[in-house]
Amino acid sequence: MLGRANDQDSIVNRVILSVGSAIVEGRLKPGDDVNSVELARTFETSRTPIREALLCLERDGLVEITARRRPRVARLRLAEVREIYQVREYLYGLVSRLVVEHATDDDLATLRGLQDRLAAAAETNDVDDYLWTNVEFRNAEAVTARNRQLMRILDDLGLRTLQLRHLSLSLPKRLGSSVADHAQLLRAYEERNAELAVAVTRALVRRGLAAIEGSGWTGSDEGVQNGPSRPASQSVDRSADPV
Repeated sequence: MLGRANDQDSIVNRVILSVGSAIVEGRLKPGDDVNSVELARTFETSRTPIREALLCLERDGLVEITARRRPRVARLRLAEVREIYQVREYLYGLVSRLVVEHATDDDLATLRGLQDRLAAAAETNDVDDYLWTNVEFRNAEAVTARNRQLMRILDDLGLRTLQLRHLSLSLPKRLGSSVADHAQLLRAYEERNAELAVAVTRALVRRGLAAIEGSGWTGSDEGVQNGPSRPASQSVDRSADPV
């Protein structure tokens, strides 16, 4: 999903970005219907590219498609969330160790620029901007780690956690603590301190999970509600965002 912003001529990609970001940013909740007829009307297209887009979102774990029912936003139960975050904790610990091992001065400068953007988003309490910048930060770390197999595994996990990461960052004082954690992580990278970088990364992931657990998240439509939901056809298209 995150790589599709470069092809804005494709209706399929526009639908994927619109619906996917609405799910990630909480405008569509777990269990909400995704109305393909309304989407076709909104994007002024036939239902064929809509179905293709929804199938892509299903593969990404964001949408559920079952026989004789409308597509709906996928549910992610708390037990599954805990399992995913346990895996993310160790994988990103490995990423941090490899960043310390392989990062060039240019790599660190890229991370420093992203850290500055995180701080600016936290200052204005812009959760959406903070989330997508955080995605860029994590992607830059993965590239710097110089391990393509690790990147592939992280990509598979990443989309399923974006909705949860947005929820976590929306909670009181979370942006401030997150940006401070990232600043400490960047210092560990710059000082080439692998043990500290791994410890900070793992703690950062654990704090994210703790915030989700404390939010009341269940993964169902009866779970925590982060603002009013709206039909998929009314979701805001963030396809021009720097993701």
